[in-house]
Amino acid sequence: MSRPAVTVPVAGDARVHRRDRMVALASLLAIAALAWLYLWWDAGRMSGMSAGSGTPSADGLAPMPMAGVWSFGSLLLTFVMWSVMMVGMMLPSAAPAILLYGSMVKKNRDRGSTLPAVWIFAAGYLVVWTAFSLAATLLQAALEASALLTPMMVSASTWLSGGLLLAAGLYQWLPVKDVCLEKCRAPLQFFLFRWHPGPAGAFRMGTEHGLFCLGCCWVLMLLLFVAGVMNLVWVALLAGFVFIEKLLPAGRVFSRLAGIGLAVAGCGVILANI
Repeated sequence: MSRPAVTVPVAGDARVHRRDRMVALASLLAIAALAWLYLWWDAGRMSGMSAGSGTPSADGLAPMPMAGVWSFGSLLLTFVMWSVMMVGMMLPSAAPAILLYGSMVKKNRDRGSTLPAVWIFAAGYLVVWTAFSLAATLLQAALEASALLTPMMVSASTWLSGGLLLAAGLYQWLPVKDVCLEKCRAPLQFFLFRWHPGPAGAFRMGTEHGLFCLGCCWVLMLLLFVAGVMNLVWVALLAGFVFIEKLLPAGRVFSRLAGIGLAVAGCGVILANI
């Protein structure tokens, strides 16, 4: 492993670099926007179904299954939903790191390879969240089979809701959260000490950055089961939460304070059920 060079790009390349940066940013924003558009369409499709009916919707597409009834098609649709949701939620907060990687590729004098390298890095990042989406799909199926989740993907258990809120709150204060969040908040340090050249290196660094991001946010993503996986207001709030703690100057303070709030809310939900 070698550290990236920190040489300044040739002046004649500045315009090309700005163009590549704008193309990369526009591409990331377009992908995120398409993901949110799909989620909006899917949420509208599900809202047209009777809760727990298990019958096809008016557009003829398969709905979410009844509790305990899962086919391969249902699992596939749920996996696609989770995968698209993770793209819409996580890609905006990862965009600065992805663009920074593109700038460092250019400074490394890999001329003509900025955009491909950026896309390969982003692909590695999204592979990690796609793997998480598969795990979330299987967890959702298990929760529904145990009658802990409704067919409309909302927690049917106050113990489950309270436990997830409490776990998310406590996780915000754990050392592993600090380590992972620091890597997300300081991507320059990540690249300086974990640099790998070439396309394979771009994909490897994308997956490594994705793993740190996953370590930072995976418990927060499980809160989607509390208010509804397809509750877009809840989805947007969690995406905003991640954006603030990863990118804003006071993000770590916000993260810890929010952890207290989540833990208190979880305890309140559990005590109310006793």
